Amino acid sequence: MFTEVLLVLGGVVVLGVGLSARVVKQYERALVFRFGRVLGQLRQPGLTMIIPGVDHLRRVSMQIVTMAIPAQEGITRDNVTVRVDAVVYFRVVDPTVAVVNVEDYPFAVSQVAQTSLRSIIGKSDLDDLLTNRERLNQGLELMIDSPAVEWGVHIDRVEIKDVALPEAMKRSMSRQAEAERERRARVISADGELQASAKLAEAAGAMADTPGALQLRLLETIVEVAAEKNSTLVLPFPVELLRFLEQNTSTPAGLTGSQPAPEPRAEAEGRSSLQGMIAPSVETTEAISAPPGWRSDSTASSSNVARASG
Repeated sequence: MFTEVLLVLGGVVVLGVGLSARVVKQYERALVFRFGRVLGQLRQPGLTMIIPGVDHLRRVSMQIVTMAIPAQEGITRDNVTVRVDAVVYFRVVDPTVAVVNVEDYPFAVSQVAQTSLRSIIGKSDLDDLLTNRERLNQGLELMIDSPAVEWGVHIDRVEIKDVALPEAMKRSMSRQAEAERERRARVISADGELQASAKLAEAAGAMADTPGALQLRLLETIVEVAAEKNSTLVLPFPVELLRFLEQNTSTPAGLTGSQPAPEPRAEAEGRSSLQGMIAPSVETTEAISAPPGWRSDSTASSSNVARASG
């Protein structure tokens, strides 16, 4: 009889210990509600005991929680419709306040984050959303952290993940970027031409001071062209040489009785250039082919005119 009583008592004790023992994990803290009131001391990680039927144990995770903020659509300060989503990282720093003061602190943080994100969209320009995200993240973190402090929650970090733009805005920005790249290319090309023209002016001045340098440059160009084994070789003909031949082959004004009528300037220059190129060959031909006692018709006519005047 006594043994049976001991067995019953031992079973009751074991059952009571099983109902009273609770395990708190390393990343958790536990609150004990006794008759609905919170005991002042938090239960630390490990094995803890409560009174079955009297105490209620509430575990709170102290880990950092990653919460995705649903995409929020809004109009920026420069009247552009965008859709922005973000992510917020937070953790509980005061389990008692987080459990007692807020019914559901994760849901509360989510709602505050969505409201703050829409507010940030309305206060910012499109360029700020695309380029100054670090500053916007700091402002968004401050806006969420202000009410979360009273809930026993600390906001570690807030990041804007993506900014979705309308297709028309994407095409406009693409055209703008293309125009900007084209402008930079033209500016760089013009700058290169300016520098090249300055160097060419210096080279021209050096060649003008030393005429032999032009001939050396011409010979160097010929050598470069000939090195490619071309069948055709193009040589530049100096304009100064044409002017020199024109001056030497022009007829003196005193040999003719009457001066010809003035010709247009462009036609006169063209004819002078042709005469400058043709006259040397004609004189050379006449000098070679004329017999000793022969004289041209122009010479005979000149002699007849002189006799008549005498």
